[in-house]
Amino acid sequence: MIINVRVTTKAKFKRVEETTPGCLKVYVPAAPEDNKANKAVIEALAEYYGVRKSRILIIQGERSRDKRIEIK
Repeated sequence: MIINVRVTTKAKFKRVEETTPGCLKVYVPAAPEDNKANKAVIEALAEYYGVRKSRILIIQGERSRDKRIEIK
């Protein structure tokens, strides 16, 4: 499954919202430096979907707020 994600960093707490089918907004408290925000996004999505973090892969937008993510 491939989903589109919009990331908001430096949020007060971790949260995942579905905006439209296949599109999510992910709020993470991590800063966008040293890949911390990407790791936090993967962790939040793993909790949201109930899968292991190793099954989630950022396939596009690693340095952008808008990302395409594959969940195996």
